Amino acid sequence: MRVLSTKELRKEYLDFFKMHGHSVIPSASLIPDNDPTVLFTTAGMHPLVPYLMGEKHPAGKRLANVQKCVRTGDIDEVGDATHCTFFEMLGNWSLGDYFKVESIKYSFDFLTKVLGIPIEKMAVSVFEGDSDAPRDEESAKTWQELGIKKENIYYLPKENNWWGPAGMTGPCGPDTEIFFIRDQDSCSSECSPACNCGKFVEIWNNVFMEYDKQADGTFKPLKQKNVDTGMGLERTVAMLNGCESVYDIDVFAPVMKLLREKSNKGDEYIREMRIITDHIRTATFMLGDQKGITPSNVDQGYVLRRLIRRSIRFLRTLGLDNAVLAEISKAFIDIYAPYYSELAQNEHKIIEELNKEAEKFGKTLEQGLREFEKLLKYIQNKRISGKAAFKLYDTYGFPLEITIELAKENGIIVDVEGFEKAFKEHQAKSQAGAQQKFKGGLADNSIETAKLHTATHLLNAALRKVLNDDSIQQKGSNITAERLRFDFSFSRAMTAEEIAKVEEEVNRIIAKGLDVVCQEMPVEKAKKSGAIGVFDSRYDANVKVYSIGDYSMEICGGPHAANTKDLQSFKIVKEQSSSSGVRRIRAVVGKQS
Repeated sequence: MRVLSTKELRKEYLDFFKMHGHSVIPSASLIPDNDPTVLFTTAGMHPLVPYLMGEKHPAGKRLANVQKCVRTGDIDEVGDATHCTFFEMLGNWSLGDYFKVESIKYSFDFLTKVLGIPIEKMAVSVFEGDSDAPRDEESAKTWQELGIKKENIYYLPKENNWWGPAGMTGPCGPDTEIFFIRDQDSCSSECSPACNCGKFVEIWNNVFMEYDKQADGTFKPLKQKNVDTGMGLERTVAMLNGCESVYDIDVFAPVMKLLREKSNKGDEYIREMRIITDHIRTATFMLGDQKGITPSNVDQGYVLRRLIRRSIRFLRTLGLDNAVLAEISKAFIDIYAPYYSELAQNEHKIIEELNKEAEKFGKTLEQGLREFEKLLKYIQNKRISGKAAFKLYDTYGFPLEITIELAKENGIIVDVEGFEKAFKEHQAKSQAGAQQKFKGGLADNSIETAKLHTATHLLNAALRKVLNDDSIQQKGSNITAERLRFDFSFSRAMTAEEIAKVEEEVNRIIAKGLDVVCQEMPVEKAKKSGAIGVFDSRYDANVKVYSIGDYSMEICGGPHAANTKDLQSFKIVKEQSSSSGVRRIRAVVGKQS
């Protein structure tokens, strides 16, 4: 079995799939385009949803890349041996081209012939079948023919071997997962990949999207069958190197060493060091992303703020000051800039925002200390209730660890169980709210969203014209079936007159009934033709350019209306600040009541 660094595995993976006819595409932003269902890009397939739904991809039917991803559902687990909030996902896709047999053979060849993993150290799981879809005998047979022992092929139910749909309806299908078998006897011979004992380490997941779940719960075959695979870069490198933890691999080692040396602490503080390392890596990528979010109290900005403040809290535990944040971030910028140039380009902003947030949280800590002093006056039975401790945490951002530390100094205790109960109740409410917010599915490619996609192009052009500013750039958008949200670079609030003029201008173009024309062309030709787009490494060699008469020409991958008259009308509902130097417009199309 080969020992590889993250740099080497990235290259080996992309070279392998390039050799097998796949076009290598760049990583998309961490902030999804026009998708209200998630806050961050959570997998390599996420930016490819329109193409998985049938749109033609400019790079062809076979794709591969390394996608930067963020998942925060397991944030409380970070600090153990495997969990990370930011990670890189190696992926390859077939958009209506090859299917199960070829996909499995590619995975098998890469793992055994390129990485040198012994067949006897591999196990796989396949879908066991149910009333919705049959047992996946094709995948099982393919694995067995390739040499996987029959006893290492496990049939598991939907909860283990089925992907999707992301919402209530949409593309989905069985998957086959590939595991590395670790040498350990901590579980019985009855153990399977469904067990969490650690014997089976998942390294790759091949999803076979062949069904479309309907609103009535039935499953219909998809017209275009796709393959979507994902391999976690960090976890696979850790497995190849025989590491006990992902935090032992090359990209983490310099920062872990820095924290040990500066704090003069050992393994008794390993969890705190891992949390700081993980969270600042994630924060660095969020701040340095091409869509550049900053800390705030909503959506992506709230998650970013939480990660930074959690890091500061654990730095205090290690006896370190906030100046270390910039050192850690700079180390990660140096490690990743060769692959993600936006980090080097935005280095000043990254460090500045980290320092600003650290200064703000310093004030929060001071306020929390004052509230703690007030609380001491009302303590009964030398005990701080869980409810009071949670209020300090939730209202003032005061970490429980500091509350416990201060309580001990004052000869009192904290009702930790009561705190955890209050925390879980709060978490349950938050999750319920999130599920309600994001229950719509991975992406909506309906007629309504197609109209709204087209409206953003008209709005972008109208803003430049009315505000007489060709430097205006789109900084983000979010589209649901009901409305569009469009962020653009502009230093001040628009006047009521300007808003009315923009609205009037868009409606003028809608009334003209201009055709919306899509052309595929090399990115260099798109530049020369005058197409609007932030030309950076995230664009493929060929791109889709949508033209609306001679009024608008933009690079875009989303669904669009055929003619501007399809939009009927356009109305701006709200104009507000999004962040420093960025304004936000919410608008709707269609007949207005």
